Amino acid sequence: MKTFKRTAIITLIVVAVILITAFFFVHRVARKGLPDYNQQISLPGLVQPVTVYRDSYAIPHIYAQNEHDLYMVTGYLLSQDRLWQMDLLRRVTLGRLSEIFGDDFIETDLLLRSLAFKEKSENLFAEGDSNITSALIAFSEGVNRYIEDNNGNFPLEFTLLGYQPDPWEPVHSLNLIGYMAWDLKSGWSELLLEELAGKVDSAHFTELLPEMDIQKTYVYRKNSELLSENKLQMLNRLEEMGLDIFSGSNNWAVSGEKSNTGEPLLANDMHLGFGIPGIWYQIHQVVDGKLNVEGLLLPGQPMIIVGHNDSIAWGMTNTYVDNLDYYEEKINPDDTNQYMFNGEWKNFIIHEEIIRSKSGKEVKCNYRTNHRGPVVSGIKKITDRVLTIRWVGGEKSNEMRSVYLTNRANNWNDFRNAFSSFISISQNIVYADKQGNIGLYCCAGVPIRQRDKIWAVLPGWTDEYDWKGMVPFDELPYEYNPARGYVSSANNRTVDSTYPYHIGTWYDMPYRMDRIHEMLDGQDIFSIQDFKRMQNDQHSKFSSLFLTTLLPVMEDGTNWTETEKAALDMLKKWDYDLSAESPEALIAEFWAFQYLISTYEDEMGDDLFKRFLDISHLPRIAMYGLLSHKNSLWLDDITTEEKEGLAEVVAASFRHTMDTLISQYGTEVSDWKWGDIHQITLSHPIAKVKLIDKIFDLNQGPFRLGGSFHTVSPYKYPYFEPKAVEHGSSHRSIYDLNDWSNCISVIPTGTSGIPSSKFYCDQTKMYVNGEYHADYFNSDEVKTNAEFTMEFSPE
Repeated sequence: MKTFKRTAIITLIVVAVILITAFFFVHRVARKGLPDYNQQISLPGLVQPVTVYRDSYAIPHIYAQNEHDLYMVTGYLLSQDRLWQMDLLRRVTLGRLSEIFGDDFIETDLLLRSLAFKEKSENLFAEGDSNITSALIAFSEGVNRYIEDNNGNFPLEFTLLGYQPDPWEPVHSLNLIGYMAWDLKSGWSELLLEELAGKVDSAHFTELLPEMDIQKTYVYRKNSELLSENKLQMLNRLEEMGLDIFSGSNNWAVSGEKSNTGEPLLANDMHLGFGIPGIWYQIHQVVDGKLNVEGLLLPGQPMIIVGHNDSIAWGMTNTYVDNLDYYEEKINPDDTNQYMFNGEWKNFIIHEEIIRSKSGKEVKCNYRTNHRGPVVSGIKKITDRVLTIRWVGGEKSNEMRSVYLTNRANNWNDFRNAFSSFISISQNIVYADKQGNIGLYCCAGVPIRQRDKIWAVLPGWTDEYDWKGMVPFDELPYEYNPARGYVSSANNRTVDSTYPYHIGTWYDMPYRMDRIHEMLDGQDIFSIQDFKRMQNDQHSKFSSLFLTTLLPVMEDGTNWTETEKAALDMLKKWDYDLSAESPEALIAEFWAFQYLISTYEDEMGDDLFKRFLDISHLPRIAMYGLLSHKNSLWLDDITTEEKEGLAEVVAASFRHTMDTLISQYGTEVSDWKWGDIHQITLSHPIAKVKLIDKIFDLNQGPFRLGGSFHTVSPYKYPYFEPKAVEHGSSHRSIYDLNDWSNCISVIPTGTSGIPSSKFYCDQTKMYVNGEYHADYFNSDEVKTNAEFTMEFSPE
């Protein structure tokens, strides 16, 4: 017995020691890289002292006396808060994800390398303006000084993945231009459409994606001043890790005549995939007498992308330019490294790559390019033909110049000049200034080319379908001080068919834009509170269209169950507000999805239909057309002998919807809540290993949400998984041109990317609840509200 007790005691002691050791190990790893925001730091290379104030959300306000010091300290601060995120984004642009994540990313790396981000960046850096070059060098110096000062004390991701960050180079910041351009491309889905065209007859295919003229809401309205005076899995991996950029966006501005201050108000919220760390970093940069700018930058580059300075404010939405084309190449049967072009055999350029994996594997591979761009047929798993792409990211552009100049712009002409080089990353950019002007400009690289084949792989053996340059900046659509007193965009169709150039095909449907117009036209005067309400609005124009189209078909005396009758009665009385507490929102969203299934799945087949849904803009366009075709060819279920029409499909899809919801939530319809199924969990890229998530508390959520992809407050979810909200507003910003001190914003996460920091996701609940924090701009206000002060001095 004594021996047993001694053994038990020893065992308990050993277990306790192991647990205590594990606790301190976890605690130490979790707190690695956690900065002291009240430090005094001697920084070699700094010219003059710099002071950094951080407010209660640890948002830095940098006060420097010259630009070199400003950008050097920006690099240091970003490294304090987001070093691993910066390294991750850098690895995306260099095609080096396999080194830290393993063999599954080898093909992704090869694709990313074939896009030649680095080559374009090196050319930009060599040819760049000296001020911008100096800023990028200073930023890199700041990053590298932080890396040197904190060797062995990097955030936990480096420890868990077992590597150290490499030094930062100026071209790494420029690479992010290519990364953003690739994420914003349009046209990558055209191979699926080609497959669909081969699956169904031409009548079905034509009806599936109706002509754009069915969309009557435009960003730049008819008769406005339009011209100036003269998903492969490998790509899904990036999205799953939160490495995509704009999915959609809203922006609008009202003139002083529609503002309670007598000066313009401007609102912007860019939409992207949710994840931790969030894609944006909030910052305020000041150089005495030269620069005073506040807003959002992308970790890894030093300048503010959207925000305001002391003269203007600006914000962005994706234009959805059709800026990627596929070409089928005719290959020389005697030499597979040659392709036909205008009657001559041309040589492909062969690029050899060595991709190193975390497993220790070294894969020697190559990719080929021609005068258009890379060969992608291998990446797309196509073996019977050779396909190349031309895309806008390969074109000459200089977005860093645009951002640098906009940070310093004073008026509309400065703004236009700045964004004239904004080509690869196509955006509708809203504008307002202290002189009372508002505007909206399509700052985009719009290819000029033969466009009679909208959804086809183009013949590449001649130059007939090659791009003939870009639409000149002065001929791109814009509005400036329109008589209606406001401008707005929400990823919808850019212009009507009278515009002489083809801009795009895959626009978002006009539900958000129509609702924004409805609100902007619905009252005469707006305040910041009104803009807050608008950005958080969950009223759906889609739900209204869907139910007013389908509910009348239900008035045929069908013998519905009591639960079904209760649901129909609620839908008829619904105000189309998709609040988290709404049972009607739950029913309507499920019904819309089931209506898609009942209409399209039988003709497409299960696999093709799922891939069709994965490219989310395609089913949205199809649904928009379907609701205007009461005799659609797709309504007939080809698996039955009967000929189904609208009434049969509507009834069947509603019954399927109710059967599904009753099985999950019971028969009491009033107890159903949209927020019980529509939720968001903010996920860290390495938290897919559940044990790591539990130990270090990386993920945040779930949080119940209202809204949907078709509401102004946008919360997009996969059709097959409504619990997994994946896209939404990556920030909400409202700018008061009358008083910069009244500007407000919020992001879904927080300043810090270090999980043990109190600023890791300290804005999350505020964001979910539709709340905002103040953006301090006046120096006295900044100092009064400073929670931390950091002093940088020359060595």
